[in-house]
Amino acid sequence: MPQYKLTYFDLRGWAEPARQLFHLSHTPYDDVRVPMADSERSWEKLKDTTPFGQLPVLNVDGKFDIPQSAAICRYLARKFGYAGKDEQEEAWADAIVDQYKDFSVAFKTLIFAARAGKPQDELLKIRYEIFNPSRDAYFGILDGILKKNKSGYLVGDGLTWADLVIADNLHSLEKLKALDDDNEVHQNLKKYKEKIYSTPDLEDHIATRMDTEV
Repeated sequence: MPQYKLTYFDLRGWAEPARQLFHLSHTPYDDVRVPMADSERSWEKLKDTTPFGQLPVLNVDGKFDIPQSAAICRYLARKFGYAGKDEQEEAWADAIVDQYKDFSVAFKTLIFAARAGKPQDELLKIRYEIFNPSRDAYFGILDGILKKNKSGYLVGDGLTWADLVIADNLHSLEKLKALDDDNEVHQNLKKYKEKIYSTPDLEDHIATRMDTEV
């Protein structure tokens, strides 16, 4: 069996779907976490050793590194059977994750502004002029896919890595109070997230993990 080492910061973030793939497949791995409390100093020691100067990085057998979260998840999903049942499903899983990454630009803009301590009026401007329109378009696409597919999953009739990526993002948005109780689309997506999080072999991980803001 290959030896895996996944390195990321001590939060859910970009590495969480990869961690979930390991748990779903019952595959042992070395979960290396850079402490957030000491992230600047610890990260500076690691940065030059990573392929792109970024985390996460997946090392396989001590022989080669895979950077970038989507590439890591796609690699593991293909190994463990969560990439899609055929080439068409694989392509749709990739496309949905790409759509999420488009939305993440607006998502990160709001998160980073809040972390930087921007004034409230600037945060509200970002939320209403950048974040909310992007979120609404993204949610509309996801809701449309789920209504058309009818299986309860985004691709085909089973769980794929796209579901893990999207459900984790929805969890972050819920924690940030970006899901409205009186919005039907938002509540549909919340129910979808709960379905994914109730997946056997995933529930225990969800219940015991460090549940950070993002």
